[in-house]
Amino acid sequence: MSNIKSAFENGKAFIPFITCGDPDLKTTAAVVRAAVQNGADLIELGIPFSDPTAEGPVIQGANLRALTGGVTTDKIFDLVRGLRKDVKIPMVFMTYANVVFSYGAERFISTCKEIGIDGLILPDLPFEEKEEFLPLCRKYEVDLISLIAPTSENRIAMIAREADGFLYIVSSLGVTGTRSEIKTDLASIVAMVRQSTDVPCAIGFGISTPGQAKKMADLSDGAIVGSAIIKLLEKYGKDAPKYVGEYVKAMKDAIR
Repeated sequence: MSNIKSAFENGKAFIPFITCGDPDLKTTAAVVRAAVQNGADLIELGIPFSDPTAEGPVIQGANLRALTGGVTTDKIFDLVRGLRKDVKIPMVFMTYANVVFSYGAERFISTCKEIGIDGLILPDLPFEEKEEFLPLCRKYEVDLISLIAPTSENRIAMIAREADGFLYIVSSLGVTGTRSEIKTDLASIVAMVRQSTDVPCAIGFGISTPGQAKKMADLSDGAIVGSAIIKLLEKYGKDAPKYVGEYVKAMKDAIR
């Protein structure tokens, strides 16, 4: 069922995260295309939210800039419709449960299917409450992607067994942001995941350098990077696509 699996079929996957509408949607589209051209295997598109509890200051800033600029969920749906004319790799939304609720869960998830969104990541949705959205996601063939954190411990196998699309392994406690080193015992988490499911797993939170990406991809099936890319958007604004493309190429080359 899942198109997401194709992201993991060409070796280790590199997954960039991009906040939609920072600095504007035209730049978002150009950044996505630059990432795809430079080897991204799956794109995570952030739908901005006023209270992004999983995010550190960098991505919080991107959310604020996008919302101040007038980005709405409908405008982001239109962005994806435009991207899907030429972007063939899997794309998923990362946002918060309230965004889906306030839009209307069925309307939101059915629109994801219609425009070609392959999955949905809701970091504030506890695994035990996923039934709020799971039946709709299954109905419309949109993978509801589960997260496993260092604190998941005895829940890891359970979450892994019921996983769809891919498993997002959170590398460290706390919010998103670049980290100088990642100290979590990720190898044992990945080993437990592997015992429980064939669904691929990728590690995110705190990865910013090619060396870190390689280390995480060696442990798992891929690396997810957000804050380091958002920093490039913050620094270069509308000129960012070129720099993001170069960054994605360096990261993809490192994990090959």
